[in-house]
Amino acid sequence: MVDLNVDLNNKTVLVTGVAGFIGANLAKRLLVEITGVTVIGVDNLNDYYDVRLKETRLFELERISVQIGTSSFRFIKGNIADKSFIENIFSMYKPAVVVNLAAQAGVRYSITNPDAYIETNLIGFYNILEACRHSYDDEARGVEHLVYASSSSVYGSNEKVPYGVEDKVDNPVSLYAATKKSNELLAHAYSKLYGIPSTGLRFFTVYGPAGRPDMAYFGFTNKLKNGEKIQIFNYGNCERDFTYVDDVVEGVIRVMQGAPEVKHDENGVPLPPYRIYNIGNSHPENLLDFVQILQEELVQAGVLDADYDFEAYKVLVPMQPGDVSITYADTSDLERDFGYRPNTKLRDGLRCFAEWYKEFYA
Repeated sequence: MVDLNVDLNNKTVLVTGVAGFIGANLAKRLLVEITGVTVIGVDNLNDYYDVRLKETRLFELERISVQIGTSSFRFIKGNIADKSFIENIFSMYKPAVVVNLAAQAGVRYSITNPDAYIETNLIGFYNILEACRHSYDDEARGVEHLVYASSSSVYGSNEKVPYGVEDKVDNPVSLYAATKKSNELLAHAYSKLYGIPSTGLRFFTVYGPAGRPDMAYFGFTNKLKNGEKIQIFNYGNCERDFTYVDDVVEGVIRVMQGAPEVKHDENGVPLPPYRIYNIGNSHPENLLDFVQILQEELVQAGVLDADYDFEAYKVLVPMQPGDVSITYADTSDLERDFGYRPNTKLRDGLRCFAEWYKEFYA
């Protein structure tokens, strides 16, 4: 077990991408469970998907903040690719912990819109690193821990499963994956040069209520509800390590409290305070099985009629560029260091999603 050396109580935490799926759920947990925490939330509210979902998440965070009775949540709209904007945030609020979740997501979208990935995932993350670096100026205590989102996409077409953090990830198959691997390299360099304690988290197919409409479970639901056909890639011969959002958030909060410390090699040379973890369910599901469970839960929740003809709306198609056939997380490092392993069953998670979908779109 690692030393839990970061006390989140009465601290200021900066969460970028706070209106996003993971960001909003993380901010909610922090506000509800951490005594005296102040969450500074940043998001540019882009229209990559329905902005109403992002606004709904922010409304819920504001409601919780009011309920708590303090100004514990402050939302600031802006783009992390704007360096002066980030510098002002750090100067004004001096966050003790930074969780960078802001990113342009999506593998397929990166093929048609590469500029968005370079801007947010590379330039934006560089700005975060620079701000963390200068938080130590004039002998200030500065940022105690930088936690940032990486992705299972960095494993590319790796044939060794399950994916372990020690595996080589030098062959990305999408621009999105390349930017996430670049984040890890940049964080390592800044950790080595300036002593920034940083931890990268490789998320595996996160799903759940109020999630991202571009993810398969959400997109399939929309299409089926509208009587449209759904495409199942690689003729259904794909497996995904689906990870429920609450499990991901639990992992993030635990990791936030355990910042890497400087260690030395056998020659006494200091090693950078830098770590990487997988956060996944460690139980890949076949896509056809996943679709079967999803349709059963949509019927159970009343989103679709009991006599819905699913077979008429399923189309098996070839693999798409940038996709991989399997994702499978080895979470042994996370279990060893933090005593935690995601464990929500897919059916339970999809049931929560289906019930939320029924209520939200009613």
